[in-house]
Amino acid sequence: MSVSSLLAAALLQTATPAPDLSWLAGYWLDCSGGREASETWSDPRAGLIVGHTVTVRNGRSGFESARIGPLPDGGLAYFAQPGGAPATPFRLIDSGPQRAVFANPDNDFPHRIIYERTDGPLGDRLTARIEGADDDENRSVQWRFNRAELNARCPL
Repeated sequence: MSVSSLLAAALLQTATPAPDLSWLAGYWLDCSGGREASETWSDPRAGLIVGHTVTVRNGRSGFESARIGPLPDGGLAYFAQPGGAPATPFRLIDSGPQRAVFANPDNDFPHRIIYERTDGPLGDRLTARIEGADDDENRSVQWRFNRAELNARCPL
């Protein structure tokens, strides 16, 4: 066996497998704070998860496209595109069975995106949180989504 074959075999054995983020898949709805926010996430396919968010508040709507996929260096990132803007990558820095934390300290706001799924007395929930400094002031925004039927809407 050649030295390059041995090196390749050693790298394959020590490579960290991609985290399982299949728990994110589904349609999620948040009807709190006078807004209607929905997130839809695909199941992972060949290392790619695709999502979008629609938010309605005070008769106005906004959207964000997103994807979770590989970086050129082999890492994983959340690529955010609010309102169709160019993609901003947030590297996966921590993950667990139903939790993922993405970070980009060079972004204006947010610096971190955190997703966590729980199943409890309130049902199947997905919490999304963005946080960081905005004009040197720490702030965060959080959404508490419930699993819902595709295209479900908040009650009037």
